[in-house]
Formats: sequence, C-alpha cells, structure tokens
Amino acid sequence: MSKIKTIGILTSGGDSPGMNAAIRAVTRTGIYNGFTIKGIYRGYDGLINGDMKTFTTEDVSGIITRGGTILKTARSKEFMTPEGMQKAYDTCQREGVDALIVIGGNGSLTGAWKFGMEFNFPIIGLPGTIDNDLYGTDSTIGYDTTMNTIMECVDRIRDTANSHERIFFIEVMGRDAGFLAQNCAIACGAEAAIVPEEVTNEDQLAEFMHRGIRKSKKSCIVIVSESPKCGAFYYADRVKNEFPGFDVRVSVLGHLQRGGTPSARDRILASCMGVGAIEAIMQGQRNVMVGYRFNEVVYVPFSECIRTDKRFDKRLIKVLDELSI
Repeated sequence: MSKIKTIGILTSGGDSPGMNAAIRAVTRTGIYNGFTIKGIYRGYDGLINGDMKTFTTEDVSGIITRGGTILKTARSKEFMTPEGMQKAYDTCQREGVDALIVIGGNGSLTGAWKFGMEFNFPIIGLPGTIDNDLYGTDSTIGYDTTMNTIMECVDRIRDTANSHERIFFIEVMGRDAGFLAQNCAIACGAEAAIVPEEVTNEDQLAEFMHRGIRKSKKSCIVIVSESPKCGAFYYADRVKNEFPGFDVRVSVLGHLQRGGTPSARDRILASCMGVGAIEAIMQGQRNVMVGYRFNEVVYVPFSECIRTDKRFDKRLIKVLDELSI
C-alpha cells in the first residue's frame, strides 16, 4: 500500500466518557505529524455513506471536558454484511482515506478486524467501552468515569436504604462482564455483588442477606450486573418470596452511567491511547488495539483482544465478603 497520508477516525457502539479526549488526541497528534485527519460521523454507517469532515485543531478545541462523542455513534448492521463493507471500502477510496482509527468496544473492534482483513486495510482500535471487558488493557476508556458515577448514585441510595431499613438491588451495566459491579460494590461498601463470572445460588443469597442484617439491621446494598434473565428484579423477587419480612427496592441506573464529564484518569488514558494510535500507524502497524498496561502503551492484535476473555479477578469476591461483615 502507498504511504499513508489521510487517517479517518470514528466512534462506534455505545458511547463512553473520554471518547472526545481520544478524538482530540488523534486529531492533534496526527496533524502534528503531517497527516490529514477526517472525522467520520455516526460510526460505520457514516463510513458507508461518506459522512465525514476534514478536522483542524479548532474542531477538537475544548472537547476534552465533554462526555459522549462529537462524532456521534451508532451500531451498524449494514457494515457487518459483505455489501456494507464493500461500500465502506469504496468510500475510503473515494475520500482518500488511507487508514482508520476506530474507538469502540468488542463489537466495533470485531468489525474493524474483519474489514482490515478483507481489504488489507490499516486499522488501529482504541478500547472505548464502560464495561472494561477487552483483553489486553488494564482499563478501557470510560470505565473509571462510570465507576465514579455509579459510586455517587449508590452513596445517595444508601441514605434511603438506611433511613427506611430497606434492601436495595442496584442494577449496573456490564452485560457479560462483572468488572463494574464487583469493583463498585467494594468502592460503595455494598454487602454483595452479583456478577456473571460468579454463579450466585440460593445459599449465597441467604448468606449476604443475613450478613446485611447483622451490619445494619434490615438495610443492605447489592450491586447486580445487568442480565435479561436474572437482573436486579429477579433477585428482588426472590427476596420477597423467600424473605417476606424485608422491604425490598430495585434501582436500575441505566444510561445515566454512560454520560458525564470524564474523569482525569479517563482523559489521560484516552489522550495517551490517541497518541499511541498515531504512533502505531507511523510504525506501520495494523489490525491492533492500543492498550494500556502498567502505565505503558501496548499494542494487542485484534485477534487476541476480541477472542480472549479478560480475566476476572475472583480474589475481589473474597475482599468484598470480608469487608461486608
């Protein structure tokens, strides 16, 4: 392939705080090193439809403080078809885009990997997801901010739980990953966390119920990872049936977890990863995700970060158990 001159950047999938900081870093580092940067709007759909603009440093001025993504985002079913990918490639050819930087989660980077392999096209991924479920990086862009948002919400709910001697099941995002639920439970002083990585049976439910009673009469907080089958409402119904003497409430935090001003940690992480993405392109790398391990930028092949499950530290379950007595 000829020398890379123009780099396209897009955000895909769910938004996460810090994406704008990454867009800013990619744009300014790219321009500093002589590249033309094109912002692609609305994810892969924008790539298919040519919805893009050449960015200047002014286009990303002041966005580091903002949550969400100025490029907008979407989940594109069309892009995952051969016809959709061909349209996207044709757009890149027509617009003179020689390489792509994709910010998103597992699904977004899977699409990037397939596109790069199909058309031998240079793509660099940045892990933008609040779930922190991508292998190869200690943290993902948006994870720290989301933990802090959840912590603030749970602290407020705790006041009500104590005042009314209630049991609150608080559902947080995470889908198949329990990193948010487990770590937020520790940070909030919750009595228990129910996560996909640890099967919670009836005995465990009874155990943390009793532990909560000993600690603060009839009030306790349980953080639950979202699940279509056994989320917070499922466990609340179980308590109502098995422990009818308790006042039970459910709070689903929902999309408020995604928004808000990114934390300092996420701004720094996103900035370092954005710089790392441009450096990867300058080094001739492709089909890799920029990760961050032990305070250093690393490059992880898409095939590893997508196909390898990120290890859940089950020692944190023991930490929570011991601290919640």
